[in-house]
Amino acid sequence: HGDFMIRNIVHYSGQVQGVGFRMRVQRLAIGYRVTGYVMNLADGRVRLVAEGEPAEVRGLIDEVSQQLAEHIEHAEVSSAAATGEFGDFRIRY
Repeated sequence: HGDFMIRNIVHYSGQVQGVGFRMRVQRLAIGYRVTGYVMNLADGRVRLVAEGEPAEVRGLIDEVSQQLAEHIEHAEVSSAAATGEFGDFRIRY
């Protein structure tokens, strides 16, 4: 416990831009020990990158899925090696 970190990258599609999606994700992230970012993509999707212990990362992604379900049509999750490059969790523009 404590050292093993993962990175999940989630691409959300649906009505996810212009609805306060990023702000709400950032607010939810405060409840978890995760770092990373959330940003709008040019193709209309939103990308969430979260790093932390597996339970924290999955907890955030699960909560986003529940709290923002009305906006999300599809969520595609992939994993990558955690780099520890993020100092916090923020909205990227």
